[in-house]
Amino acid sequence: MAKEKRVYNRIKAVLAEQGKTNLWLAAKLEVNRTTVSKWCTNEVQPTMESLFRIANALNVDARELLVSPNKKF
Repeated sequence: MAKEKRVYNRIKAVLAEQGKTNLWLAAKLEVNRTTVSKWCTNEVQPTMESLFRIANALNVDARELLVSPNKKF
């Protein structure tokens, strides 16, 4: 039986690292909490514009939301 490859979500990870919630991000960006939930579960990917808004709200470089900080850009 093949091992399931776990997919990590950087938006979810950064929210957790900062002690923030999906609800906080939804309010900050003025979007529906369901939208943020779908971003955090990889059900839907944010647009590039949304990605930059998320990065701005979390005060991180947008690249950090795409790639693990352990990887070089």
